[in-house]
Amino acid sequence: MNLNQPVTYIKGVSVARAELLFSELGIRTCNDLLHLFPFRYIDKTQFYTINQLQRNTSEVQIVGKITSVKTVKQKRGSRLVATFSDATGSIELVWFKGAKWIKDSLKGGVPYVIYGKLNWYNGVASMPHPEMELVSEYKKKLQTAMQPVYPSTEKLSNKGIGHKVMRSMVQNALQQTFESIEEVFSADFRNEHKLLHKKEAILNIHFPKSQELLAQAQYRLKFEELFFIQLQLLLKKLINKSKNKGFVFGQVGEIFTNFYNNHLPFDLTNAQKRVLKEIRKDVGSGAQMNRLLQGDVGSGKTIVALLVMLLAIDNGYQATIMAPTEILASQHYNGIAELLEGTDIKVDLLTGSTKVKKRREIHAGLEDGSLQILIGTHAILEDKVQFQNLGLAIIDEQHRFGVAQRRKLWEKTQNSIDKSSEEVGGAIPPHILVMTATPIPRTLAMSLYGDLDISAIDELPPGRKDVKTVHRYDSHRLGVFKFLKDEIEKGRQVYVVYPLIQESEAMDYKDLMDGYESIIREFPSPKYQISIVHGQMKPADKDYEMNRFVNGETQIMVATTVIEVGVNVPNASVMVIESAERFGLSQLHQLRGRVGRGAEQSYCILLSSYKLSSDSKTRLQTMVETTDGFKIAEVDLKLRGPGNIMGTQQSGVLNLKIADVVKDSPILFQARQSAMQLLNDDPNLSLEKNSLILKRLTSLRKTSGIWSDIS
Repeated sequence: MNLNQPVTYIKGVSVARAELLFSELGIRTCNDLLHLFPFRYIDKTQFYTINQLQRNTSEVQIVGKITSVKTVKQKRGSRLVATFSDATGSIELVWFKGAKWIKDSLKGGVPYVIYGKLNWYNGVASMPHPEMELVSEYKKKLQTAMQPVYPSTEKLSNKGIGHKVMRSMVQNALQQTFESIEEVFSADFRNEHKLLHKKEAILNIHFPKSQELLAQAQYRLKFEELFFIQLQLLLKKLINKSKNKGFVFGQVGEIFTNFYNNHLPFDLTNAQKRVLKEIRKDVGSGAQMNRLLQGDVGSGKTIVALLVMLLAIDNGYQATIMAPTEILASQHYNGIAELLEGTDIKVDLLTGSTKVKKRREIHAGLEDGSLQILIGTHAILEDKVQFQNLGLAIIDEQHRFGVAQRRKLWEKTQNSIDKSSEEVGGAIPPHILVMTATPIPRTLAMSLYGDLDISAIDELPPGRKDVKTVHRYDSHRLGVFKFLKDEIEKGRQVYVVYPLIQESEAMDYKDLMDGYESIIREFPSPKYQISIVHGQMKPADKDYEMNRFVNGETQIMVATTVIEVGVNVPNASVMVIESAERFGLSQLHQLRGRVGRGAEQSYCILLSSYKLSSDSKTRLQTMVETTDGFKIAEVDLKLRGPGNIMGTQQSGVLNLKIADVVKDSPILFQARQSAMQLLNDDPNLSLEKNSLILKRLTSLRKTSGIWSDIS
């Protein structure tokens, strides 16, 4: 029987059941049912005799016979009681529901296997509503000591599709389709990686013959799932590198050298030098660069980005940086313009607020090549924006841009036509450098960005002091206010941030305004000046308030998380996060990154209520213990799981059947190494020994289009 046939071909699956299985669990075919894996197992490895039974909460399994049955009247209705005996003693089996039907079905003097939890009363054991099966039937089944328990829903249970029925359907599916289960790895490959045969793995994942075979089956199926994900990502990377030609930045010219020797205000860290070397190798290779650069807040990604842009200019190309918000784009522009002061490099800023006259100047400068660096927001993607010769596009906080938006950057250049190129219209795409200040755990980076090369700046510049982080409860608020006054007295500035959860904006707005009023009372005018920024303000008002704080006209900024990314105020030395338990770890880390940008010691104060869940406690404790974004990202991944960490737009990518990228990270690393080795030896999978892998890969490409647009 073909595995792709509907589940109605399986004995015991009616059309109505098939519809329920599809609507509740997404099961349409026999193959889908075989890949609905148990989430736990009832261990029936041991049979007990009645004289061995102990007073504990475990479930037990006994073989014996029914020696008598009686109905006992009680206040409401009656209960059915059967005496069940083996050679060592007797216990009572009790049913409170379905007594008549059960009584008619019981057979006396015939051996049964019973299973269930024991109740003890006055030293006597009884088993309510046991699972029962005639020994003769038990021996006929695909029997296993460990019984699978499958994912279910309330609707399935209400319609009578419980664990027993699911087990029966899967068993029938296995018996009817076992010979159709196809292997995807050669015998040599399986031997090399110590993998069970696919048929053995599927049989033992559902009906394991032993704990050891269950572990081998789980390993085999997890490895296979992760292997094909990695293979697709690595193949995509290979194809990009072989098909997508890239501009060759062959020389380190005068512009780069002059800036490096005369204008760079500090020495690069070893991490920055290493990353620069990796990027230079990419842009000199003749293939298009697709690299992810991750580094903590303040690790110096922008200076690396600038040096790469100067490399592009040295080789006759223009460069652009695209950021998700006007604040962040302006910050990049101000920082880079300041660094380039005294050089001949022309840099400009394009956002939604740019006036028409200025826009015309920018458009003209881009088209005639006199404007070498453009920094901006989504405004860069407008059709009117055309570069003479765009060689490098840098995308900051790229998870905030869609795939189609990023693709538009490829079409922004006029003079990059290459007749030999296979690209549409013969255009060579610019090199792409993607930057993020949200460190991505290694397992996720390999799964979600496996088709990109990855660089990490994992050290902070010398002289940067770690932000001191403390957790305080609401009752310590007066002490916190005193500390803020002391810091303001020293000439410092302070952020006070309130949570913003979209589902309850009205409540959050009230929290913010209540907080604002209490701060005004505690920090009265004219001695103290306070800015306020939140999502319901007009952009112009928001910018006005932000600028007052940036310029030092106000000492306190009361805000929602709109300041999470993009405000750079070196004089701000304290970040107070109200209701810190309502924030995720990555948000807390991003907010803390707003301070600690100057030479003075900075502080982050996490204020919370006393009522904290265990996850909230872990988050706050992690923040107090470390400022390492990569460690924080790992804790976050363990707490939230991969789908939630990447946001809804990418959670589908990791909709795995059996593997878990966090718990199974060792298997993920092995699977990626194996896929890399395979492609090194046989890039086109043309060897006979890899024919099964190629066949599976071809069928995956037809059915799962998610991999093409991950990064």
